[in-house]
Parts: sequence; structure tokens; C-alpha cells
Amino acid sequence: MTTTELIPSPSRYFIWTIGCQMNVADSERLESALLQLGLQSTERPQNADVIVLNSCVVRQSAEDKVVGMLTSLKPLKGSRPDRVVALMGCMVGPKSDALRQRFPYVDVFMRPQQYKPLLELLGDRMGIDAEGCLSTLVPPRASVTAFIPIIHGCDKFCTFCIIPYRRGREKSRPIPDIVREAELLAVRGVKEVTLLGQNVDSYGNDLPGNGDLADLLTAVSEVDGLRRVRFLTSHPNDMDQRIIDAVASLDRVCEHVNLPFQAGDDGVLTAMRRGYTTDEYRRLVDRIRATVPRVSMATDLIVGFPGESEAAFQRSVDMLEEVRFDKVHAAAYSDRPGTIAARRMEDSVPAEEKRRRMKVIESVQERIATGINAGLLNTTQEVLVERREKGKWRGRNRNDKLVFFEDARDLQGETVNVRIERTSPWSLQGDVVD
Repeated sequence: MTTTELIPSPSRYFIWTIGCQMNVADSERLESALLQLGLQSTERPQNADVIVLNSCVVRQSAEDKVVGMLTSLKPLKGSRPDRVVALMGCMVGPKSDALRQRFPYVDVFMRPQQYKPLLELLGDRMGIDAEGCLSTLVPPRASVTAFIPIIHGCDKFCTFCIIPYRRGREKSRPIPDIVREAELLAVRGVKEVTLLGQNVDSYGNDLPGNGDLADLLTAVSEVDGLRRVRFLTSHPNDMDQRIIDAVASLDRVCEHVNLPFQAGDDGVLTAMRRGYTTDEYRRLVDRIRATVPRVSMATDLIVGFPGESEAAFQRSVDMLEEVRFDKVHAAAYSDRPGTIAARRMEDSVPAEEKRRRMKVIESVQERIATGINAGLLNTTQEVLVERREKGKWRGRNRNDKLVFFEDARDLQGETVNVRIERTSPWSLQGDVVD
């Protein structure tokens, strides 16, 4: 009798995910593979034969949560050595020797999108050819919305970012593959897809002659059954006029752009290696708003980057006041080992000062969002209904604003008109207008 015959065949899996939408999409695709192998999901790691942690290390707080979760699994592995523990995502780099030494009870280490090591191990234990049993990996559970990764990796190498080292260089998926996935999702009842990439605007640069993001938006917009198409995250250097025109002209593409500026000071932007100036960024925003008049805009911002003075920080605040973003995703800088900033720059802004600056940003943006959303009072918004939440229906308008309303009917997946009766910085509330 072989060793693999002595090990019980796995039947239940548990996946824990932290981080960006790309991680969510990766977990959904791995889950599709596990279901095709005949495994069933469980909500508790204690009940699982296969435990997968999908990690994020973009921020120190995220990495700390991953380490805490990994540590909690050690006794579970000890109580059942046949249990499979796998770590995937951005914590896993090209070399995993240090991770293996630190977490010897982890059976499999997988870089982002590289599911093969786990699937081969499970295939051996189950006595099947895992690769031969798998069809297209699309999210297994139909929902109203879904993510579709269209390009993996990043070629920008910003000094603060670990992503290029962990997810690799940019690699686009062919348009026919993405359209086919969108078609499968639509058949399963998905009404809205979000096209994902670390730098989604550079889609197709590695596929010369095979189309760019504007071409892809056009192709996906033609999929029967889909009502909305979104995309993120953009980079100012690659947001060209063809993409902007596609947002303006394609009915199913939502009028929302996520365009990180990261810092409002040119010196800090140079240190970050972002490749644009604040003036160039402002002119791009003006061009987007001129082409897509009803567009909403979100952004990302880092406070406390090495060398960011009080004056430089104030210029970031000024950028918020001037541009008036609908949403701002702000984070305090933290050293990420392996990045250019961690190797060459001193983390010079004290933690206490970073916290103060974060509070300033949050206060300013709350005031701005309050004013923007108040302008939607008594307007009628087209809302795609996603799910019930605390007794109310929850959905989003085309500008990616959360809208809540009460209605006794089953409206999940429907598009309804909602008259806005109340607003806040974070959401809108109203009543359905038939």
C-alpha cells in the first residue's frame, strides 16, 4: 500500500482571503477548481481537509493578519497531519525557502494565480489527473456582480510597491478568453462585471495587434445579459483618450474612474517613481470630466512617504480640495521589504505623525463627500440591486455610490430607479420609483 493510499482523500475546503479585488478573484477561481475536484466548502477551518490562505502584504497591517492566521493553523495541522495547509498570494515570492523555514507546517506555497502545486497534491491524494479534470475556472457561485482579471502583474515598479516582485510582469489575457468568461458569468445570472488589473489601462501592451482596453470594453459590452461593465485600477500614465472615449460612448460601461494620484507633491511623486507631475494629473482629470460629464472619481493616496514634509503633505490636502474626489482610499506608508523604498529610503515620518495626517485626510474627504452626495438629494438614480443587508436592499448606481432602500419585493439582480431622500458621506437612501 502506498503512502498516498494511507492518507484520507480530502473532501472539504476552507479559503481565507485578504487584500485587493485581484485576491478575491484568485480565490474564486481556486474555489472553482476545488469544486470541480469534488470538494465541498466549509465555513470553519477546523472542519476542513484543505485550508488555503490567500495573502496580502501591500500594507504591514495586512501582513500581520496573515501571519496571525497562519500561526492559528499550527495546532490544527498538528492535530491532523494529513490536513493540507496552503499559502498563496503576494506573501509568496519567487523563492519560498524563508517561508518554509518560518512555517514548516505549511504544505504548499503558491504565487498569485499559480494553483498547480495545490491541485497536483490533491490530485495525487485523490488518484486523479487534476489538470485533466478542470474546465474554465470561473466563480462557482452566481452573484449579481463578478470580477474578471484581465491582466496580471505590473511593470511600473513604484518604489513603495511590492506587487511587481510578487505578481510578476504584466501579462494580458486574450480578448476572446475574457469575453467567453463574461458570457459564462452572464449565463449564471451575473449582471455586472468589473475588469481587474494592477494597472488595467496597460491591458494589451504585451499583445501587440490584439487590442487594448478600449477594444476590450467594447467587446465585453456586447455580451448578452450583462447590464454594466466597470474597470480598475487605472494608472495616470496609461489612461489614454481611447479609454476615456469608451467610457463616454459605451452605454454599459459605468461612468466611474479609479485614478490613484498617491501624492500631491511633485518631489514625493518623483521619489515614488510615479512618472507624472501633479499638473499632468490635474489636466488628465480635467480631460476625463470634459469627455464624461457625469463621471465620478475615486483615488488612492499615501501619507507619510519617506521624506514627505508638512508642506508636501499639505499639497496632498490641497489636491483633495481642488479635485473633489467622490472616494479616497488613503493609507499610511509602511516599509515593504524588497521594495526600492525599503532598500534606499529612511522611513522618516514618525508613526504618530502618520496617524495625524490620516485623520486630516479622512476629515477633509468626509466633508467633500458630504457635499457631493448632498447634491444628489431628490434626484433619481439607476440602481443595480445586489443583495439584502440589515433588512434593506443594497445596490450601487452607475457612479459606484452605495444606495439603500426598502421594498417587499424580490429585486435582487434587478435595475430600479430610486429617488434619493437621505444622503451621507458614505451612502444614499431613498425609495423606489416605479
